[in-house]
Amino acid sequence: MHKDIVMVSSDVVIKPSGNIHVVYFSSRSNNTHRFIEKLAIDNSRIPMEVENKLRMDRDYVLITPTYAAGGNKIEGAVPKPVINFLNNEVNRNYCKGVIASGNTNFGDTFAIAGPIISKKLNVPLLYQFELLGTAGDVEQVKQILKEFWEK
Repeated sequence: MHKDIVMVSSDVVIKPSGNIHVVYFSSRSNNTHRFIEKLAIDNSRIPMEVENKLRMDRDYVLITPTYAAGGNKIEGAVPKPVINFLNNEVNRNYCKGVIASGNTNFGDTFAIAGPIISKKLNVPLLYQFELLGTAGDVEQVKQILKEFWEK
């Protein structure tokens, strides 16, 4: 974990209501999209265009890839379409947690978009996985989402 990231305290976690839903961003590589398909749960995709019109009206967990170069470079780690989506106050308010993917080759900036968003929105970082994720990651995320939504 990058030295400048502070994790959200479990004391401030607000559990989501309604049905399990994820909002995700995937670039043209579709790595995150393929991961979401394996989850087989209700989802919404943030369009690749920076100026997107996706607006949420229910609680969700955000799943995003990380764009970072490693070392101390965390600028640009959160994809611009995700930033634009979260710049909408309503979208921000419905976000109850974040999951991030990344590449372990980038050391302590591995999946750093997750901790950055977690800190900014004061929501829990629920999980981090590498690239496409493994079958184990898929099962783990399914279980995490199920437990996160339980009352």
